[in-house]
Amino acid sequence: MSAGPAHPPTTPDDPGDTAVAALEQLVREIDRCAVELQDARERAQQLLTQRRSGDSWLDIVTGEARPLVVERISTVLSTLAGAGSSWRRAQARALQAEQVSINRIAAMFGVTRQRISALLRDAPGSSTGTLEDPPA
Repeated sequence: MSAGPAHPPTTPDDPGDTAVAALEQLVREIDRCAVELQDARERAQQLLTQRRSGDSWLDIVTGEARPLVVERISTVLSTLAGAGSSWRRAQARALQAEQVSINRIAAMFGVTRQRISALLRDAPGSSTGTLEDPPA
């Protein structure tokens, strides 16, 4: 279902191409993180078994091989946040290049137009590319 005019990418620096590259990167990171989370889950199950067998938390944690379960989860969250932010920014820019208004992009993303304006102003790789409202 098409909601607007088609805008096929025409140049290597076209926002549509950038969005495709960002989405491809996001897919790769999701796949990698899914494997990492499965490994973390298996390790967490082992930790549960150890604890239920009467091992102390100190023995469990000091005996746990690196990366720790908590480290794996932190890495996954950071990786997905970065890839997701890059994808959001590229997608917003691609929509803008297709003449979609900032108000409409904001409605599609479920955020304010000010948040989309800030997202479009942000340089790729900046930490302000998230869609969450800044702290008060």
